[in-house]
Amino acid sequence: MIAVERGFVLEDSTGELHVLPEVWTDDTLRMNDGGCDPDGRFYCGTIAYDQAPGRASLYRLDADGTVSLEFGGSTISNGLGWSPDGSIAYYVDTPTQRIDIFDYAKDTGLTSRRRFVEIPEGDGSPDGLTVDAEGGVWVALYGGSAVHRYRPDGVLDGVVELPVTKVTACTFGGADLDQLFITTSREHLADGIQPAAGSIFTTTPGVMGLPAAPFVG
Repeated sequence: MIAVERGFVLEDSTGELHVLPEVWTDDTLRMNDGGCDPDGRFYCGTIAYDQAPGRASLYRLDADGTVSLEFGGSTISNGLGWSPDGSIAYYVDTPTQRIDIFDYAKDTGLTSRRRFVEIPEGDGSPDGLTVDAEGGVWVALYGGSAVHRYRPDGVLDGVVELPVTKVTACTFGGADLDQLFITTSREHLADGIQPAAGSIFTTTPGVMGLPAAPFVG
């Protein structure tokens, strides 16, 4: 399952690509970030190329190939992940400087949105996120040279510092899911500035991640 500029593509076991109908025709918008829910449906959010406020949305791709609008009104739809028991989803709309919480159930989707944590602007802007096996929420801080870990009660209890400014996403991997992989960006950086920017970094933070939720197509 692949998110492309204006929709989704499915890749089968032979490598053949099956392009689904475009979700929209407006070429000023593109897909940005997402993840699968505990029931195997893929959610992906959008961003306007000019990052115009309120133009982004979150869409859901179901197993039968149908696409539905989960909600609109975002600006930069970014990180999305679920708690270990699948009952809570964490979501980032970057300019809000927040990670929000939704209640989740298969029949109702994402409901009861509320604030989980608010990140001071001096710490950078929240971008991609992942959730570990203990329910800790790890969020990449674009412009903040770090990844923060928040406990399920919203208390900051871990910081991974990076030697570059623009930290974009994080996820657990490795044979034991005990390595945190962190992506970074060189966007708008001149040659010779932060030479490691754009690299993928890894650390072993002492907790395990959750297995990636598969798309059930």
